[in-house]
Amino acid sequence: MGLSEAQLRAGVDALGLIEPCFAAAVDRVGYPPTRIRDRGYATLLRTIIGQQVSVKAADSMYRKFVEAVGDADDPAAVTRVTDEELRAAGMSRQKSSYIRSLSEEITSGRLDFDDLPADDEEAITELVRIKGIGRWSAEIYLLFAEGRPDIWPAGDLAVQIEVGRILGHESRPSEKLTRELAEAWRPHRGAAAIFAWHHYGAGADAAPV
Repeated sequence: MGLSEAQLRAGVDALGLIEPCFAAAVDRVGYPPTRIRDRGYATLLRTIIGQQVSVKAADSMYRKFVEAVGDADDPAAVTRVTDEELRAAGMSRQKSSYIRSLSEEITSGRLDFDDLPADDEEAITELVRIKGIGRWSAEIYLLFAEGRPDIWPAGDLAVQIEVGRILGHESRPSEKLTRELAEAWRPHRGAAAIFAWHHYGAGADAAPV
């Protein structure tokens, strides 16, 4: 499971001690809500289904997928439906292949969610072996489903924007700079990412005064 409310608040408070700009931002927009997902197949499945579509469209596609396969928590259920049935549920040929790849990784035993490497980079490498799972998706899974506290999705556009805003930069920092800036925030970079998304959602209210 993801970071608990107590863990998230403690992480944000620690960030405020390291970087006063975070403490000022918390005063403006408050603490972020927790973001917790279930560990395992269903969470990565929803990540694949939701790629490159709106949240509303992803929810609709997921409901249709569940109707087609019967049990969205069982990776073997995918093997019992045809490509035509997946297309009828709104899955493109590419997404269907990604879903089948994920199912095969699990049913074959090559991927065991209870046995991912403890090292974050090694765990990311393990997950990106799955067709359709890139670094960002792997990082989001490890942060929200496993609660790994130092995951830092520096390639996320909203994270880059808000790191720049929180720190008072005139322009959005690059992925490289976003990664460099966060080195001082270890081991609380997961809380920093969640707070950045919260700050992004606050919009104009998050602007420093």
